[in-house]
Amino acid sequence: MKMTKYRSHQPGDASEMEALFVSVFTQSEGEAEGTMVGKLVKEMLAETEPCDVQGFVAVDGERIVGAILFTRLTFEQDVEAFLLSPVAIASEQQGRGVGQGLINFGLQELKQRGVRIVTTYGDPAYYGKVGFQPLSQDDIPPPYELSQPVGWIGQSLTDHPIEPIPGRCSCVKALSDPVYW
Repeated sequence: MKMTKYRSHQPGDASEMEALFVSVFTQSEGEAEGTMVGKLVKEMLAETEPCDVQGFVAVDGERIVGAILFTRLTFEQDVEAFLLSPVAIASEQQGRGVGQGLINFGLQELKQRGVRIVTTYGDPAYYGKVGFQPLSQDDIPPPYELSQPVGWIGQSLTDHPIEPIPGRCSCVKALSDPVYW
């Protein structure tokens, strides 16, 4: 039995990662969503400064079966924070712990790189399995108004709880479209 391995993404992974996101989101949410998320991933990888995007992949043999991107969130005060979005796991690998393993691997890598806070905008039940908890928009403002405020969640990668961060928050250019929020 092959073991899934986790690693940082490499520049040569971009097209395979994009194809994975298109496939997974098309199967689960429809063609329009697959196309939109594929375009987002392509822009994130091609146009975001390397220090502002951290990508990780799950590999089974030679094939990428999972991918995740974390991008920098910028606040008025100096806080090392990233946003987890998006994540995709190949349909045949879902339900096997690959997604949780990949998220945990990415969080551990970010922690080692000095990141203090990771947020995401997603299903609290799913992300709660890997340590994410509800965030108050008053404490940690999202970059845009949220269509589903209950999905604004995060976690501290330090030994301290998340403290409120006053002021505005901005995200990387690829995510700077209210349609994603």
